[in-house]
Amino acid sequence: MVAIQNPGALSRGLLQFMDAYYDRRSGFKGTPPSYNVSGYSGALPISIQNLPEEQLGYVYGSGDGSLVQARYSSEATNGTTGGLSGPSASIFATRNQRYVFAASQSAHYLTVVDNTLSTSFPLSLPGVYRVSVNPGGSMALAFVQNSNYAYYPVKLSSAQTINYSGGPSTWPKAAVDCEPLNQPIWCLFQAQSPDNTDATGNYWGAPLVFDRPVKAVFSSDGGTAYVLNCGPECGGTRASVSSLPVAPMIFLVGQGSGALPTNAALTGSNVPVPGGASNALVDSSTLYVVGQQLQASSGLFTGNLTSIDLSTGAASAPVSISDGSPGAVSRMIEADNNTLWVGMTKCNNGVRANSGQAFGCLTMLNIANPALPTVTLIEPYLGDATGIAAVTGLNKIYTAEGGQVYIYSTMDGTAIDNQYVTVTGTAYDVAYMDATTDANNTVY
Repeated sequence: MVAIQNPGALSRGLLQFMDAYYDRRSGFKGTPPSYNVSGYSGALPISIQNLPEEQLGYVYGSGDGSLVQARYSSEATNGTTGGLSGPSASIFATRNQRYVFAASQSAHYLTVVDNTLSTSFPLSLPGVYRVSVNPGGSMALAFVQNSNYAYYPVKLSSAQTINYSGGPSTWPKAAVDCEPLNQPIWCLFQAQSPDNTDATGNYWGAPLVFDRPVKAVFSSDGGTAYVLNCGPECGGTRASVSSLPVAPMIFLVGQGSGALPTNAALTGSNVPVPGGASNALVDSSTLYVVGQQLQASSGLFTGNLTSIDLSTGAASAPVSISDGSPGAVSRMIEADNNTLWVGMTKCNNGVRANSGQAFGCLTMLNIANPALPTVTLIEPYLGDATGIAAVTGLNKIYTAEGGQVYIYSTMDGTAIDNQYVTVTGTAYDVAYMDATTDANNTVY
């Protein structure tokens, strides 16, 4: 499925199907000329949260702030998510469709859409611009632009609602906001307290230090959140990865355990990543981290990938990949033939483009040896790489680059004929609807 912006004079958004086996947008004999998701009318779609295990995808439209559920089985939309507080800088739904978390940056809210209660809760958090949700749909982390703090929401028990109903003076020390004020149902907590006390006021030792955190990815067993500290590329000091236990931050009533911060989370929790850390992907016991590193000689940024062994905390030397916009949302996905693909935006502003080197926004790496990933090639420049989908089992990927759809072989990185999948309008994201796992997703 391809998310297309401005496909025609009468539409600002379209979700179009492609036959990823035959690489064509039409029926096998040319009719109909194309297939679309019925009922979609979102404006300027920019991301697809692909959930093939649930046979659905969530499509966010930046033009109207809409989050639309597309049902793969019926090839039709299933309504628009209500209760959002205006446009979202970052937005995710849980797999069970019970909750949606949105960084409503312009409104200064972390918005929680609680479908179990058929209402939403805007939790005040000025400057919030990123949100990460664990695959199990039980924990969320929010990040504020140009801040060194992380925040997590919690749904309150009946007893907590009563205890916190007296306003801020009755809230736990680490609470940032609880809503509604007179009978709170959700609270937002700071993951680390600036006065060295935990959520219950107990002293816990030296503060956990983040450095411009932007995103969290999660361990295979779901027990650990790896927080990416963007560092210099986001105006901070040092890029690194911090590990946090998920259990204390579970938002489901009565299912969280422990408290944050915890001394256990501090021990060996920060792994320096000199190459930069603004996006990452977990594969079993390996964390692949991508980011941008400022070059003092030119004042430009250059892209890197670092492999971290999660069992030992050992990090590989940075591997040079496509340059990109500092701190911007990049795309990462694993595909057939032990390949890892990384898509960047604004790669034409980096070191490679400004030093006469061959450059492009899409990198193919071989990860047969996770500790020593190697760059197979950097594809020629076609514009910003805003979407990648791994067509597993068929040795190919689909991408959205420079507003058009392209296909590449995972065997050698060569381009596959795309003349029958080109689209009218601006292709911005792609998703493999028939994937076997939700992990086939470059954003979630």
